[in-house]
Amino acid sequence: MNSPELSLPRQSVMVLVPWVALLVFGTIMVSSASVAMPGNFIEKQFINLAISAFLVTLILTVPLSLWARFYWLGWLVSLVLVLAVLVPGLGHEAKGATRWIRLGGFNLQAVEVAKFGLMIYLAGYLSRYHERLQNQPNRIFLPLGMVFVICALVVAEPDLGSASVVFAATLSVLFMAGAKLRFVMLMVVGGGLLFAAMIWLEPFRMRRMIAFTDPWAVPYDTGYQLVQALIAFGRGELTGLGLGEGIQKLSYLPEAHNDFIFAVVAEELGSVGAIALIALYCFFVFVVLNVAKNCLLTGRLFAGYCCYFAGFIFAYQFLVNVGVNVGVLPTKGLTLPFISYGGNSLMVSCALTAFVLRCSYPEKT
Repeated sequence: MNSPELSLPRQSVMVLVPWVALLVFGTIMVSSASVAMPGNFIEKQFINLAISAFLVTLILTVPLSLWARFYWLGWLVSLVLVLAVLVPGLGHEAKGATRWIRLGGFNLQAVEVAKFGLMIYLAGYLSRYHERLQNQPNRIFLPLGMVFVICALVVAEPDLGSASVVFAATLSVLFMAGAKLRFVMLMVVGGGLLFAAMIWLEPFRMRRMIAFTDPWAVPYDTGYQLVQALIAFGRGELTGLGLGEGIQKLSYLPEAHNDFIFAVVAEELGSVGAIALIALYCFFVFVVLNVAKNCLLTGRLFAGYCCYFAGFIFAYQFLVNVGVNVGVLPTKGLTLPFISYGGNSLMVSCALTAFVLRCSYPEKT
C-alpha cells in the first residue's frame, strides 16, 4: 500500500485533469452563449484566463507556511474590500446592486476575493488553535463571528446568494474541524430563519420568491428568466440541438453567457451533456475534498482546512447555480465556476484550485 506522500503527486494530476477539462468546456460554452451579444466576450475571457494563469503561477510558488503565518491578513483584506464597496464613490453599482470596486478598466468584485481571504483566515485559525478547539468548543464562535461580519456586509451590497454560500462553507469546515453536529444544525436553522427574514423584509426578494413558486404566472416580469431557462431545457431534450445551435441565447434568455449558461448547455447538448457536466464537476469536487482528507491524515491541518473550504465553496455554488437554472431555487446572481463568463469568478476559482494543487504536494506547515 502506497504511503500518503507517494499518492499526493497522483492526486495533483487528479485535480489538474478535471480542472483543465472544465476550463476548456467553459471557454467553448462562453463562445457559444455570447454569440448574439455585443462585444467580444471570448477575447475578454482569454484575457481573464491569462490573468488567472499568472495568479496560479504566483500561488504555486508561495510556500504554504507563509500563508499560514499571516492568516489574519486574509480576514483583514476581506473586511477592507467589502467595506470599500459600500463607500459612496468607491463602490460601483450595476443592475441595482453595488458589488464592485472600479479599478481602471476592471471591476473588482469584493466578495470573490473575500472567498480566498476567508479560506486563508479560517484554515489558519483552525490549524493554529486546533487543540484548544477540541478542549474548549466555545472558541469556535470567534471564527464564526468573524466570517459572519463579512457575510453581513456582503448582504448589505446586496448579495444574499454569495453570503449564503460563504456561510454554508464556513459551517461545513467548522464541522470537519470538530464542531458538534448539534451546534452546526443550530446554526443552520438560525441561518435559515435569518435568510427567510431577509427575503420577507425586502420587496424585490419577495417578488423573486413569488416568481420562483410560479414563474408561468409572471412570464414577462420577474419570472421571465426562469421561464426562458426552462424553455431552453425543453428544447434540448435528450441530445440537444447541437453546439452553437441554441435559440434561447439569441436575446431571449438574459445572462445566457453568465448565470444561466447551464441552460444553454442543456439546450445545445441536451440532458446527456448537462448530466456529463454535473458528473465532471462532482468528480472535481470529490477530488478536492479527498486532497483535504489526506492532508488532515498526514497532519497538515492548514492545507486540509483550506482544501475543505475550497471544495465546499465549489460544491455549494455549483448546487445553487444549477438549482436556479432548473427552477428548484429562486433566482440568484451566482456564476457557475469555470463555466460562466466573468473575470472575478474565474480568477478566484482558479486561485482556489491552485491552492488545492499546492496543498496536494507534501510540505510541513
